[in-house]
Amino acid sequence: MYRAERLNQFPWLQHGFGTRLSAGWPDAGGLATAQQIHSDQVLVATQPGHLGPGDAIISKQPGVTVAVRTADCLPILIVDPRTRAVAAVHAGWRGVVAEIAPKAVEAMRLEFGSRPEDLEIAIGPGIGPCCFEVGPEVATQFRAFFPERNDLYFRVKLDLAETVIRQLGRNGVTRGQIDTSDLCPCCKPELFESYRRDREKAGRMVAAAGIQGAV
Repeated sequence: MYRAERLNQFPWLQHGFGTRLSAGWPDAGGLATAQQIHSDQVLVATQPGHLGPGDAIISKQPGVTVAVRTADCLPILIVDPRTRAVAAVHAGWRGVVAEIAPKAVEAMRLEFGSRPEDLEIAIGPGIGPCCFEVGPEVATQFRAFFPERNDLYFRVKLDLAETVIRQLGRNGVTRGQIDTSDLCPCCKPELFESYRRDREKAGRMVAAAGIQGAV
């Protein structure tokens, strides 16, 4: 299991990004999950269970572990140490274009009073610009996030993590608050599941965060 150094500082937080070797992670007890649909829908978990369609789950309920499943898409964990709220975000390219990560931050503000400047964020293993090559029908949807690029009308490689960092920056989150794993599942078959590499044979990995004990 991969753990973000940035999030290890909080003794009340359980977190991790699963690999293909992480059997049994996380424990099924207390999980809150969603039917992931590559959307911008943010769900609020007040208790464990399957919450329905959505691609980000937020909670500040002790004993609830919010979790998403990925196999190339970015898994993003967001932690508010001030209010002890957490989020798990599933961000494929469609979710990134729909700005699912900033919308999760905004939902945490509205639901829990979270402030962008207080957040600690970890972007786990997800497909990197080394392997994420797309045609112009996808690339042109990233124009607003990369105004300096004039090659998006062609087949190009894109950096989803950098896109998310730029989006969060517009919402008051600095680069210094974000940890990136820089691990590409498609490049590392010994460690990670990858849909782009293995297609229907690919499994899924779980990224999760939860509050332990009383707040």
